[in-house]
Amino acid sequence: MFCIKIFLPVLLIIAPALFSTNSFAFDMPKEFASMNHHKFSHEELFNVKESPVYEDGNGNAKTIKASLLSEYSNWKGTHYRLGGTTHKGVDCSALMQHIFNASLHQQLPRTTFQQIKNGQKISINDLKPGDLVFFKTSSRDRHVGVYVGDNQFIHASKIEGVTISSLDNQYWINHYETARRLELMS
Repeated sequence: MFCIKIFLPVLLIIAPALFSTNSFAFDMPKEFASMNHHKFSHEELFNVKESPVYEDGNGNAKTIKASLLSEYSNWKGTHYRLGGTTHKGVDCSALMQHIFNASLHQQLPRTTFQQIKNGQKISINDLKPGDLVFFKTSSRDRHVGVYVGDNQFIHASKIEGVTISSLDNQYWINHYETARRLELMS
């Protein structure tokens, strides 16, 4: 009995220290590996117009991608729910609203039919991180995601929930409709 009284407190102190130093327990995209190296200044954190997301007129692609992926990590795996707008269930257009508002300080309309009217139409060959990609999934339905580079986009999948998918997937190739580039300035 005496051994248990000594062993248990020691285990409770050592176990959290061991697990907290090993990040293998977290399923984070490889793009986050260098995030601990940059220390943000007060101005970068609280002044939107001078934040890294807005370094030049169209935004810096690397910082836009990092911002999108950071917000994606908050939503990853959230179940799809038509009309949903929360972490209990979200649809594709509401996800885009949340991601754009939180990571790029950009307001988007609520539905894909409204979102597709925004920004400038661009070719699939000219996609940059932050571009909206639209798909016609049926005669009445559209789907939207945000391009993050490397031919991948974030979206709310009906099967997988919030995920990252490849534009090289035959399903997305067959249903691709258009892409729109928003002016990412506040």
